Amino acid sequence: MNFRSVLIFAFAICSTSVWAQDEKSAIDLRDALVALAPRAVDPYEAELLSVTAHTMSRRLAHEYGVTGDPAVHNFLINVGAKKRGICADYTRDIGARLKELRFKTFVLHWGAAYAKESDENNALVVTARNQPFADGIVLDGWRRGGRLFWCPVKNDHEYEAGRRGLLGHLGGHLHTGITAWKEDLQESALLQENQSAKAEPKRKR
Repeated sequence: MNFRSVLIFAFAICSTSVWAQDEKSAIDLRDALVALAPRAVDPYEAELLSVTAHTMSRRLAHEYGVTGDPAVHNFLINVGAKKRGICADYTRDIGARLKELRFKTFVLHWGAAYAKESDENNALVVTARNQPFADGIVLDGWRRGGRLFWCPVKNDHEYEAGRRGLLGHLGGHLHTGITAWKEDLQESALLQENQSAKAEPKRKR
Protein backbone atom coordinates (compact mmCIF):
# COMPACT_ATOMS: atom_id res chain seq x y z
CA MET A 1 0.00 0.00 0.00
CA ASN A 2 1.51 3.38 -0.98
CA PHE A 3 1.65 6.47 1.20
CA ARG A 4 -1.26 8.24 -0.50
CA SER A 5 -3.48 5.20 0.00
CA VAL A 6 -2.59 5.16 3.68
CA LEU A 7 -3.49 8.86 3.93
CA ILE A 8 -6.80 8.40 2.13
CA PHE A 9 -7.74 5.65 4.55
CA ALA A 10 -6.53 7.58 7.60
CA PHE A 11 -8.37 10.79 6.71
CA ALA A 12 -11.49 9.18 5.25
CA ILE A 13 -13.76 10.84 7.82
CA CYS A 14 -12.35 14.32 7.22
CA SER A 15 -13.84 17.01 5.02
CA THR A 16 -12.24 17.83 1.66
CA SER A 17 -10.51 20.96 2.99
CA VAL A 18 -9.19 19.14 6.05
CA TRP A 19 -7.98 16.27 3.86
CA ALA A 20 -6.05 18.66 1.58
CA GLN A 21 -4.39 20.41 4.53
CA ASP A 22 -3.45 17.23 6.32
CA GLU A 23 -2.31 15.33 3.23
CA LYS A 24 0.34 17.93 2.39
CA SER A 25 1.36 18.34 6.03
CA ALA A 26 1.67 14.58 6.56
CA ILE A 27 3.80 14.13 3.47
CA ASP A 28 6.03 17.06 4.40
CA LEU A 29 6.42 15.81 7.97
CA ARG A 30 7.34 12.34 6.74
CA ASP A 31 10.05 13.85 4.58
CA ALA A 32 11.30 16.07 7.40
CA LEU A 33 11.53 13.08 9.72
CA VAL A 34 13.57 11.13 7.19
CA ALA A 35 15.81 14.16 6.74
CA LEU A 36 16.71 14.11 10.45
CA ALA A 37 19.10 11.25 9.68
CA PRO A 38 18.66 9.91 6.11
CA ARG A 39 21.00 6.96 6.61
CA ALA A 40 19.57 5.92 9.96
CA VAL A 41 15.84 6.65 9.83
CA ASP A 42 13.43 4.00 8.58
CA PRO A 43 11.17 5.69 5.98
CA TYR A 44 8.31 3.37 6.91
CA GLU A 45 8.56 4.51 10.54
CA ALA A 46 8.60 8.14 9.39
CA GLU A 47 5.43 7.52 7.39
CA LEU A 48 3.72 5.73 10.26
CA LEU A 49 4.68 8.39 12.79
CA SER A 50 3.49 11.23 10.55
CA VAL A 51 0.10 9.71 9.70
CA THR A 52 -0.52 8.62 13.29
CA ALA A 53 0.33 12.05 14.76
CA HIS A 54 -1.92 13.85 12.26
CA THR A 55 -4.90 11.53 12.67
CA MET A 56 -4.59 11.41 16.46
CA SER A 57 -4.50 15.20 16.68
CA ARG A 58 -7.73 15.54 14.69
CA ARG A 59 -9.39 12.71 16.60
CA LEU A 60 -8.47 14.13 19.99
CA ALA A 61 -9.80 17.58 19.13
CA HIS A 62 -13.11 15.91 18.27
CA GLU A 63 -13.07 13.89 21.50
CA TYR A 64 -12.19 16.96 23.58
CA GLY A 65 -14.99 18.96 21.92
CA VAL A 66 -12.69 21.66 20.54
CA THR A 67 -14.59 23.94 18.16
CA GLY A 68 -12.45 27.05 17.86
CA ASP A 69 -9.59 28.93 19.45
CA PRO A 70 -7.64 26.57 21.76
CA ALA A 71 -7.17 29.41 24.26
CA VAL A 72 -10.96 29.71 24.53
CA HIS A 73 -11.16 25.95 25.03
CA ASN A 74 -8.63 26.25 27.87
CA PHE A 75 -10.86 28.91 29.45
CA LEU A 76 -13.86 26.57 29.20
CA ILE A 77 -11.83 23.90 31.00
CA ASN A 78 -10.90 26.37 33.73
CA VAL A 79 -14.56 27.24 34.35
CA GLY A 80 -15.61 23.59 34.29
CA ALA A 81 -17.51 23.65 30.98
CA LYS A 82 -15.04 21.23 29.34
CA LYS A 83 -12.98 18.46 30.86
CA ARG A 84 -9.93 17.95 28.63
CA GLY A 85 -8.06 19.52 25.74
CA ILE A 86 -5.18 21.54 27.19
CA CYS A 87 -1.77 21.21 25.55
CA ALA A 88 -0.61 18.56 28.02
CA ASP A 89 -3.63 16.39 27.14
CA TYR A 90 -2.72 16.39 23.46
CA THR A 91 0.93 15.71 24.28
CA ARG A 92 0.16 12.85 26.63
CA ASP A 93 -2.48 11.22 24.40
CA ILE A 94 -0.59 11.52 21.11
CA GLY A 95 2.58 10.46 22.90
CA ALA A 96 0.89 7.38 24.37
CA ARG A 97 -0.26 6.27 20.92
CA LEU A 98 3.15 6.84 19.34
CA LYS A 99 4.85 5.03 22.21
CA GLU A 100 2.74 1.95 21.47
CA LEU A 101 4.35 1.78 18.01
CA ARG A 102 7.80 1.22 19.55
CA PHE A 103 9.86 3.01 16.96
CA LYS A 104 13.39 1.79 16.43
CA THR A 105 14.78 4.81 14.62
CA PHE A 106 13.03 7.65 16.48
CA VAL A 107 12.97 8.85 20.08
CA LEU A 108 10.00 10.63 21.66
CA HIS A 109 10.60 13.57 24.00
CA TRP A 110 8.31 15.82 26.06
CA GLY A 111 8.95 19.49 25.38
CA ALA A 112 7.85 22.42 27.53
CA ALA A 113 8.04 26.10 26.58
CA TYR A 114 7.73 28.76 29.30
CA ALA A 115 7.23 26.02 31.90
CA LYS A 116 5.19 27.00 34.95
CA GLU A 117 4.21 30.33 33.40
CA SER A 118 0.70 31.41 32.37
CA ASP A 119 1.49 30.84 28.68
CA GLU A 120 3.20 27.47 29.11
CA ASN A 121 2.91 25.09 26.20
CA ASN A 122 3.71 21.38 26.07
CA ALA A 123 4.32 19.34 22.93
CA LEU A 124 6.07 16.26 21.68
CA VAL A 125 9.53 16.54 20.17
CA VAL A 126 10.76 13.74 17.92
CA THR A 127 14.43 13.11 17.19
CA ALA A 128 16.33 10.44 15.34
CA ARG A 129 18.21 8.13 17.69
CA ASN A 130 21.26 9.67 19.37
CA GLN A 131 20.28 13.19 18.32
CA PRO A 132 19.95 16.07 20.81
CA PHE A 133 16.53 17.42 21.76
CA ALA A 134 17.25 20.77 20.09
CA ASP A 135 17.70 19.07 16.70
CA GLY A 136 14.24 17.49 16.84
CA ILE A 137 10.82 18.34 15.40
CA VAL A 138 7.97 19.77 17.49
CA LEU A 139 4.58 18.02 17.15
CA ASP A 140 1.89 20.25 18.65
CA GLY A 141 -1.77 19.22 18.44
CA TRP A 142 -3.06 21.98 20.72
CA ARG A 143 -1.78 25.12 19.00
CA ARG A 144 -4.06 24.95 15.96
CA GLY A 145 -7.04 23.36 17.67
CA GLY A 146 -6.44 19.83 16.40
CA ARG A 147 -4.69 20.56 13.12
CA LEU A 148 -1.21 19.25 13.83
CA PHE A 149 1.44 21.95 13.92
CA TRP A 150 5.01 20.83 13.39
CA CYS A 151 8.37 22.40 12.70
CA PRO A 152 12.01 21.98 13.72
CA VAL A 153 12.52 23.01 17.35
CA LYS A 154 14.98 25.72 16.33
CA ASN A 155 12.52 27.20 13.79
CA ASP A 156 9.55 27.58 16.13
CA HIS A 157 9.36 31.36 16.14
CA GLU A 158 6.18 31.39 18.21
CA TYR A 159 8.14 30.00 21.15
CA GLU A 160 11.43 31.82 21.44
CA ALA A 161 13.26 32.94 24.55
CA GLY A 162 13.09 36.70 25.02
CA ARG A 163 9.77 37.13 23.20
CA ARG A 164 7.67 37.29 26.35
CA GLY A 165 7.02 41.03 26.23
CA LEU A 166 4.57 43.19 24.32
CA LEU A 167 6.03 42.46 20.86
CA GLY A 168 5.85 38.72 21.43
CA HIS A 169 2.25 38.73 22.55
CA LEU A 170 1.15 41.09 19.77
CA GLY A 171 2.75 38.96 17.11
CA GLY A 172 5.91 41.01 16.65
CA HIS A 173 8.37 39.73 14.08
CA LEU A 174 11.62 40.28 15.98
CA HIS A 175 13.16 36.84 16.37
CA THR A 176 15.71 36.05 19.02
CA GLY A 177 16.76 32.78 17.40
CA ILE A 178 16.85 31.11 20.84
CA THR A 179 14.25 28.42 21.38
CA ALA A 180 12.08 28.48 24.49
CA TRP A 181 11.56 24.73 24.22
CA LYS A 182 13.22 22.69 26.97
CA GLU A 183 13.00 18.98 27.59
CA ASP A 184 11.02 17.72 30.58
CA LEU A 185 13.24 14.77 31.39
CA GLN A 186 10.77 13.13 33.77
CA GLU A 187 7.97 13.13 31.20
CA SER A 188 10.37 12.10 28.44
CA ALA A 189 11.43 9.08 30.47
CA LEU A 190 7.81 7.91 30.52
CA LEU A 191 7.54 8.30 26.74
CA GLN A 192 10.75 6.39 26.16
CA GLU A 193 10.10 3.58 28.63
CA ASN A 194 10.08 0.25 26.73
CA GLN A 195 10.31 2.20 23.46
CA SER A 196 12.99 -0.18 22.18
CA ALA A 197 11.20 -3.38 23.11
CA LYS A 198 11.29 -6.34 20.75
CA ALA A 199 7.96 -5.79 19.03
CA GLU A 200 8.10 -3.77 15.82
CA PRO A 201 5.33 -2.05 13.84
CA LYS A 202 4.00 -4.43 11.20
CA ARG A 203 4.83 -3.33 7.69
CA LYS A 204 2.04 -3.08 5.16
CA ARG A 205 2.58 -5.20 2.07
